[in-house]
Amino acid sequence: MKLKLFLLFCALNFTFVVNVPENLTKKCEQSSFCRRCRNIEAKKSPFEIVLSSVDYSENNLMVDILNKNTQITLHMKFECLEGDTFHFDIDEKEPMNNRRFRLNNEVIDHQLAKKNIQIVSSQTLNSVNVTCDKNLAVLHISPFKIDFYRDDVLTVTANGEGLMTYEHLQLKGTPAAGGDPDSWEETYMGVTDTKPNGPEAVALDFTFADSQVLFGIPEHHDTFALKRTSYGEPYHLFTNDATHFEVDSRMPNYGAVPVIYGHAVGRTSGIFWHNSADTYVDIHDTQTAHFITEGGVIDVYVFLGPTPNDAFSQYTKITGVGNLPQLFTLGYHQCRWSYMSSSQVLNIVSEFDKNDIPLDTMWLDIDYTDGYRYFTWNNQTFPNPLEFMAALNATGRRLVHIIDPHIKADENYFFFKKTRDQNMLVKTNDKSDYYGDCWPGNSTYLDYLNPAARKYYADQYLLENFKDNSVETGIWNDMNEPAVFNSPEKTFPRDNIHNNGEIEVEHRLVHNIYGFLHTKATFDGLARRSADYRPFILTRSFFAGSQKYTSVWTGDNTADWPYLKASIQTCLAISVSGISFCGSDIGGFFGEPDDELFVRWTQAAAFQPFFRNHASWGTAMREPYVWENNTKTLATNAMRRRYEFLPFWYTLFYEHEVTGYPIMRPMLAQYPNDKNVFKLDTQYMLGDKLLVSPVLEPKSTYVLVRFPSTNGADEGDIWYDIYDNYKKYDKVGTQAIEAGEDKVPVFQRGGTIIPRKMTPQKSSFHMRDDPLSLFVAVDKNLKATGNVFIDDETSYKYRNGSFKMVDFEFDNMTLTVTENTFKEYSPKYDRIYITRNETIKMAQFKCMNAETYTELEAIYVANQYYYVDVKNQSCEELSWTLTLVSSGMMTIMSRGLLISIIIFNVIKKLLF
Repeated sequence: MKLKLFLLFCALNFTFVVNVPENLTKKCEQSSFCRRCRNIEAKKSPFEIVLSSVDYSENNLMVDILNKNTQITLHMKFECLEGDTFHFDIDEKEPMNNRRFRLNNEVIDHQLAKKNIQIVSSQTLNSVNVTCDKNLAVLHISPFKIDFYRDDVLTVTANGEGLMTYEHLQLKGTPAAGGDPDSWEETYMGVTDTKPNGPEAVALDFTFADSQVLFGIPEHHDTFALKRTSYGEPYHLFTNDATHFEVDSRMPNYGAVPVIYGHAVGRTSGIFWHNSADTYVDIHDTQTAHFITEGGVIDVYVFLGPTPNDAFSQYTKITGVGNLPQLFTLGYHQCRWSYMSSSQVLNIVSEFDKNDIPLDTMWLDIDYTDGYRYFTWNNQTFPNPLEFMAALNATGRRLVHIIDPHIKADENYFFFKKTRDQNMLVKTNDKSDYYGDCWPGNSTYLDYLNPAARKYYADQYLLENFKDNSVETGIWNDMNEPAVFNSPEKTFPRDNIHNNGEIEVEHRLVHNIYGFLHTKATFDGLARRSADYRPFILTRSFFAGSQKYTSVWTGDNTADWPYLKASIQTCLAISVSGISFCGSDIGGFFGEPDDELFVRWTQAAAFQPFFRNHASWGTAMREPYVWENNTKTLATNAMRRRYEFLPFWYTLFYEHEVTGYPIMRPMLAQYPNDKNVFKLDTQYMLGDKLLVSPVLEPKSTYVLVRFPSTNGADEGDIWYDIYDNYKKYDKVGTQAIEAGEDKVPVFQRGGTIIPRKMTPQKSSFHMRDDPLSLFVAVDKNLKATGNVFIDDETSYKYRNGSFKMVDFEFDNMTLTVTENTFKEYSPKYDRIYITRNETIKMAQFKCMNAETYTELEAIYVANQYYYVDVKNQSCEELSWTLTLVSSGMMTIMSRGLLISIIIFNVIKKLLF
């Protein structure tokens, strides 16, 4: 009966659920504020600094800015922050009723230290110059613009095109802004937006000097390098239920992160547009971007780099870094809409074990609940949730279940009654509770802008409230754009009302942070549920700073080759925007992948941060063991390769938390001087150690791989093919690399050491005590370095020093392994693989402070590398060395021994 009702509901709402591409949201020409701002004439800015208003302290500059057309005065606060970052904020000096909304601590919950500044007016009084260490900002008086310099080199200009817009608040009935009749009231698909505060758009253009590529502003399923939009539709940042999204499109999607970067040879810079309202971004060329936003204030952070990783780190210092996840979250996740019972889930786990396929996490979609009431279970199909979770945990696996933001409107549902009665719900423009349709049917929505509502929601995760739950479970926050099936834009009306505990705020001003605040509250609940487990959350909607709370996936994709390619392009854009824990649904959520697509997608996803197989209702079962033998074998091989690299992945995530560098990086992050990789988005780096170039086209037997230049010419790194016995490539350029059905072109960079665990296991839990193997890939100087991070894999104790960081260095034929002094978590070792092509006779294993060594055999493989078994070696002091002894060294040693014997005999004769 429930299934019939569900299918009837889907049929009634089919128009809203499926017909997405054309009617998802307004295009620029359908949106009054975008039309007005986009039609501003360039190079005729009416804004100028009021020179007499200049005021400053040791770390702040304040100036007034006059709009000569309207005679409205704005006020700008300008400051220099640590880490080569500037910040400026422009607001109305005297806004009507003091009601201009701005983001405060909703997204940025800490502030960087301010640097001292010096103010100098130009001799001609046409600018105010602000110096800060080696950085300079030149504020031009009229027309107003700001030039940002680093080391005397122009890097970024704000309002260089003169497209700045600042629509001041006005009384209802004031003539339409720009003569646009929709300024004060706008109708779209039969629904009228009342716009009680009228037109209040803000806009500003940014020019990245000499930039050859612009990138960022996710989420869009398009090329990594942003395309020119001057004669088409701008990129659109408006979180939306973009089911059946299109690829090669600028349409809005589930996430919206208003950060953009420009890159030129040897120089990267960026800006963060700190605003959560609907935003269009017009790309004029490879240097200029025009941000157009429905409301709020102009609040901008400028990052001066100079390297790509510097700019990425400067951004995450503002918005935060991702937390080190629990190790199990880096393994394989199995999901579908829906697994319908606890017995089905446990049977699936059993099938994985029978087929020797690794698995870490099982997922439950909406059907585990009692009629789509979250924080409940269906007691017919999941009769004993605690026993079920205990049985799953006993296999070394974990559970993740879904909690969406919509609330079933049911008088018998505690969560609905409490949130309604305590005035915690989103309101309509007439201040009544807002109701919309989603999976439960008629639903209300929690106002996550309200701190009291967020806390009540977070409290539900505590075990005293959600008793049928476990501290080990993770949470999946879906549909949180927020999705509303019976609304024209599939989301809240823009004139809905929130309350942040102090003032009422129209939804249009906070739309893009609704999902962000949902996951922030979930994180709070899980963190308070148990201090022994780092929260794991997956979200579909995200904003700047989401990395502090959650992982993301690219949403409801389709089983088709262009979507496989888009998974890389999209995750690269998301990663440089601070959110490193990204992946896509393996095989496509909608549709049926054939064997080849399923295998190639699994192979590609094994080298992306989030590794999950997920499929829609009505599709065929897609677990790896259900495929024919060869497909199952190929997919299993890819999954096992993922598990081999778990120590490497875990170390990358720790390094991200420390540095803010992306885990999955565009090639330009590592090779900023090679113009040939600036727009390359079919291959990428994992950290600075692996180059990944998956098969992205059907029936491919090879892949074109670009081995990049380090100096912009013919100098480059050495690369070793991890699937082909570490075959060496040492020339810059593009090469056709064989990609048979069981191969992904993945290359380890020379000069690096990567830790792996080579024994196949059922899950990451079963690998905990497995020994490490080290893969030493030497550079042109026959050197290499690396490390591995080890802790308890679940808690935050590492932040108090409870972890092991092991450093590896290979130099002068010797591998040195150095552990920190923390006694726990010391790893065992299995084999050491070293890329060398001279003849090695043996290896000498020596504990760091020992006087003697142990001779070990060095085995030569495929004319590419040696390996040495060290699994029976151990040292009390933990650190040790392994020295390779070549034929030449043996000859020298033999000659030395012979000379010593001769000298000894001579001395003996002389004495006796």
